[in-house]
Amino acid sequence: MDVKLHDIGEGMHEAEILYYFVKKGEFVKNDAPLVEVQTDKMTAELTAPADGVIDEIKFDVGDVIEVGTTILTMKTEQKQPSEKRVPAGHTSGAHPEPAQSSGPRTFNLELPPTRVKASPHTRRIAREQGIQIEDVRGTGKGGRILDEDIYAYVDAKSQPQPAPEREKVAIDEPKLEPARQQQTIPFRGRRKQIAKKMIQSLYTAPHVTHFDEVDMTEVLKVKDQLKRGTDRRPGIQVSVAAFFIKALQLSLKEFPIFNSKLDEEKGEILLESSYNIGLATGTEEGLIVPVLKNVENLSLVEIHNQMKALTKKAIDNQLSGQDLRGGTFTISNVGPMGSTGATPILNYPETGLMAFHKTKQTPVVIDDEIVIRQMMNVTLTFDHRVADGSQSVAFTNRFIDYIENPYVMLVELI
Repeated sequence: MDVKLHDIGEGMHEAEILYYFVKKGEFVKNDAPLVEVQTDKMTAELTAPADGVIDEIKFDVGDVIEVGTTILTMKTEQKQPSEKRVPAGHTSGAHPEPAQSSGPRTFNLELPPTRVKASPHTRRIAREQGIQIEDVRGTGKGGRILDEDIYAYVDAKSQPQPAPEREKVAIDEPKLEPARQQQTIPFRGRRKQIAKKMIQSLYTAPHVTHFDEVDMTEVLKVKDQLKRGTDRRPGIQVSVAAFFIKALQLSLKEFPIFNSKLDEEKGEILLESSYNIGLATGTEEGLIVPVLKNVENLSLVEIHNQMKALTKKAIDNQLSGQDLRGGTFTISNVGPMGSTGATPILNYPETGLMAFHKTKQTPVVIDDEIVIRQMMNVTLTFDHRVADGSQSVAFTNRFIDYIENPYVMLVELI
């Protein structure tokens, strides 16, 4: 039986082999983990399709293979061996050890190790820490091993050891600086997949970026009022990004061309019926875009909570394929990092991406008076094959209107 790399994420074409859980000749049970792979979006385990013995492993760790390629083969006719010792002459079909000079002949067959419950991210931490994950006691549900269990195990094992006497250096002994070596970073895995997707997007869709600015003063007041609460009601935590997403959904409803995808082969533009907002999230392994589904059915509080949960899963490398599929429009909230402007690359094949930049106090003229307001730059990047500049200005203006007049946005929610 061939175990092939199947499509575990939307738009996936290839993956890098990170780790094998098995060796040639090892017996594995159905659904046991075989290999861990890294796509441009996620880390995932491929599991055994049946009970069997690993016959051949065709690739090395670090190899990048395409979807449909056979990673390893299994012999599935062999049955699971018994845990018990079988006396000589038994008809179990097992092969006994050579006869000894005295005593009955026996042979020792070991069961495969019990599958450890842990996410790929937790397994990776264990490997990086140089420990066997089987030695760690899980405190999660059903004995699942969590990240903190790994760190606790490492802390428990690490005991400071005094340096041997011979390693002590005299005070007046000169210290030699080690020779400097060039450092390299492997260009593979998610980083390489991101590069390919960015090239595909940039050289397929003609990008245009529209710049504008938003007065954030009123929406920040509403956010603070919700957080403070009242004498009768406790405070409600709603992030500014939740307001952005709801304002975008309402604006996309009025300008559906930006919630669309172009299919050149069919010669048609698909206007999406749902509003699934991708959240561009920076992680240690590169950019990833989890998708907040059906925003039109979510309140501001629900948007805030689900967005927070998705972002945490992205940073912890625990996103599922379902978390990454179905996006119709993407946002990039780079303001907290100090960004004042950018020309982002589209999350192809989506038509639009809006980026939110730094909010800062700025003197502006209102009713012939100079006042201090909280101003933020915003950029809309769009596919010029699908939408035009005048549409991008009108769409951005509608978004700005909702943010600058948040109570109008709240009325639309009723």
